[in-house]
Amino acid sequence: MDKEARCFRPMGHAKDYLPVPRNVCLSRIALTAVLALALAGCSRRGEIDATGGIVAVRSACPVAAVPAYTGDITLFNPANSTDASAIDVVANITDLRSTCADGAQFYTEATFTVNARRSDASAARQVTLPYYSAVVRGGNAVVAKRVGQVTLNFAPGDYRASVQAKAASYVEKSSATLPADIQAKIVQKRKAGDADAAIDPFAQPDVKAALLRTSFELLVGFNLTQDQLRYNATR
Repeated sequence: MDKEARCFRPMGHAKDYLPVPRNVCLSRIALTAVLALALAGCSRRGEIDATGGIVAVRSACPVAAVPAYTGDITLFNPANSTDASAIDVVANITDLRSTCADGAQFYTEATFTVNARRSDASAARQVTLPYYSAVVRGGNAVVAKRVGQVTLNFAPGDYRASVQAKAASYVEKSSATLPADIQAKIVQKRKAGDADAAIDPFAQPDVKAALLRTSFELLVGFNLTQDQLRYNATR
């Protein structure tokens, strides 16, 4: 990924900006994220620690996912028809996997496969499809986006083709730490009979807000037009 060229959109709501406009690009993302936080000594995820609490661990890396209605795309011939008889090419995103490298920054790379099927296999054909990758903060605020392309090559007589693609994001460690007072509230030991023994720290407004500010997702999907998105949502 080119780390020099950058093209960002202002932060907004995911529902307002997805699917991603074709003229938006992103090559480097500097974000806030949650540091991995073990809530008890050497206990493992899901275990009950000495205080009777459940151990939970949150990753500093964005979770990769495909948003609803953007994981597949249908091309028609003629283009202005949505009849089943006019379906030309159908493609879908599958096998989405992500890895995270811990260095000066958290670097998350997501790989995925695009599988496609065409209706007419009489000749060789090349089909190029646009896809987007977007980093979303707190579940609804789009921080940065990039648009790329995948090209599928159909051999003569073949109805199916597939191709591999990837997306990535960077997370600045310097802005990844929860405030000390929030961390203290989360890991504070509570004893039966204490006034706050029955209070769930994660339900407190300031804790919830801090966790949202430091929670990110790396979303991948086809860069659909409004008509294509409507077709996926209503078919």
